[in-house]
Parts: sequence; structure tokens; C-alpha cells
Amino acid sequence: MFWITSNKERQLLCLNFAGRVQLEELQRGYEDLAASLKDLKPGFRLLADLSRLESMDLSCAPELGRAMELMDQHGVGMVVRVVPDPARDIGLSILAIFHYPHQPQILTCATIAEAGRALAL
Repeated sequence: MFWITSNKERQLLCLNFAGRVQLEELQRGYEDLAASLKDLKPGFRLLADLSRLESMDLSCAPELGRAMELMDQHGVGMVVRVVPDPARDIGLSILAIFHYPHQPQILTCATIAEAGRALAL
């Protein structure tokens, strides 16, 4: 499962991943991502919550890269990821090297509470 929420007032975009994520879900979510970005200004913050993610199909990597490039083009200023178990990292750090050419600040947190503190929520 994959869904997107945003908060225009806080300039915060949230990408939520749960269960087993398949390519088709990310492809459908791309339009929601593009629509959500229209409400955000350059320098917005991204929270990627992978705390409920069980697995992600390997074919999702190019789609994740495409989403990163779109967020980079819209001026993402800070990326905070929630990855409770480092062994479950799905390669986002490697993808970020290639798909965030403007190099936003990137933090990885073990809990959503830690991410909230990092984002001053």
C-alpha cells in the first residue's frame, strides 16, 4: 500500500508505505504526487514513512527514482525517512545519489517520533 498526504501550511509532503508495495501502486501515486507538489513551495520538506513497509517489489526502483527527480525539480529542501530496521533499507540512499541532483538534506530516523523532532512537528 502507498499513499500521499500533504500539509500546505507546514510545507510538508508525506509518502506512506505499508505492507507489500507493488509497482502499479507507485505508478498510480505519481499523479497524486504531482498534484500535491503544486501546493508546495521550493524548500518544502518530505517525510517518507517506511515504518509499516514489509517489502517492495524490485521493479519499483525506477519509479522511486522518477518520483525523487520530480520532487527535486520542485525544490525539496529536506528529506526525512523513517526506517526502523536498517536491514530493511530498500536502497533509498543509493537512489538519492542519482535522483536528487540538488542534494537536499537527508536524514534517516528509526521512529516516527524521531522524524517528527527532526522536522520540528
